Amino acid sequence: MRYVLVGPAYPLRGGIARFNGRLYRLLRESGHTVLALNFRRQYPGLLFPGRTQEETGPDSEGVVEAYRVLDSVNPLSWVRTARMAALFRPDAAVFHHWMPFFAPCYGAVSALLRAWSHARIVWICHNLTPHERQPAGSWLNRLGLSAAHAFVVMSESVESDLLRLRPNAQYRRLLHPTDQPAEIPDRAEARRRLNLPGDVPVLLFFGYVRRYKGLDLLLAALARVLAHENVFLLVAGEFYEPLSDYVRLVRELGIQDAVELRDLFVPNDEIPWYFAACDAVVLPYRSATQSGIVPLAYAYRRPVVTTAVGGLPEVVRDGRTGVLAPEVNADSVAEAILRFLELTKQVDWSVEIEEFRKLMSWDRFVDALEELVGGKG
Repeated sequence: MRYVLVGPAYPLRGGIARFNGRLYRLLRESGHTVLALNFRRQYPGLLFPGRTQEETGPDSEGVVEAYRVLDSVNPLSWVRTARMAALFRPDAAVFHHWMPFFAPCYGAVSALLRAWSHARIVWICHNLTPHERQPAGSWLNRLGLSAAHAFVVMSESVESDLLRLRPNAQYRRLLHPTDQPAEIPDRAEARRRLNLPGDVPVLLFFGYVRRYKGLDLLLAALARVLAHENVFLLVAGEFYEPLSDYVRLVRELGIQDAVELRDLFVPNDEIPWYFAACDAVVLPYRSATQSGIVPLAYAYRRPVVTTAVGGLPEVVRDGRTGVLAPEVNADSVAEAILRFLELTKQVDWSVEIEEFRKLMSWDRFVDALEELVGGKG
């Protein structure tokens, strides 16, 4: 079959770009012909709080045919993108959608492609309801979603959002697939490389920092944990909130010696070192639909300590692949971390994670997408 993939791809950075790159590669390996249409401009500068929208490291998936044609705010580019896709004569077009801002351009490209080709339009909805409210978000989503034939969602919460917007939608709910890294670095070597302590458990908070991700709750929880156990917290992510606020909180809590705040975007080739260095990945989120961090942690056989919000309990087996904090507060997160440290003496996390990863395989995801494209959803 002939597939068009529309969405961010290398050199654009982030988890969805990596997801798209992996899907591109696997579809090609399955014998399909694939065209990737990337953003020329993903976000206008005023709407992007980070330093750069592009990767500084190499492409982890080797996507070489990702044409940069789509501009999220330029309708002329929407027409050019649809025309380029239609000339490819696709059997299917797969869009990566994650916030209402992109619904107008995706909806327009989808509608034009439906008019100019026989392609089946499938939207992979990584998210539908943004964590920070956007004006007219539901209206924009409803307008854009109306142009698609079918959908993929990866959590119950996104499924509920989809059915609220498209009650009769044809869709499949799949687990977010987890990668298989070529090699997992040695933990001791990773800690030396990152200049981390080698003799205490290391917790990792990974990814950009916004209020909904609850880093302030984790820092307060860390102060409580340190009254019982000696641990170290590494925060590795670009701060979309004032770093100074967190530096002040660390100082007020008196935990300066047990935490390091690294305000940076970790490029693809550095990611393995951060996950290999830690004992667990912590997601103290106030809200969530799903998270690409959980399958990333599992790829490196690292358990997850997380609040039980959104779709996170669907992918964390409490006491087996990680620990769930039942409440969204510092005390609950602290108790979950202490429980993780105690369970580590009894549970072989890597064995449990490897078993669960079978349900999160890319082969399952690609097979289900092929069925959905074939009208068997």
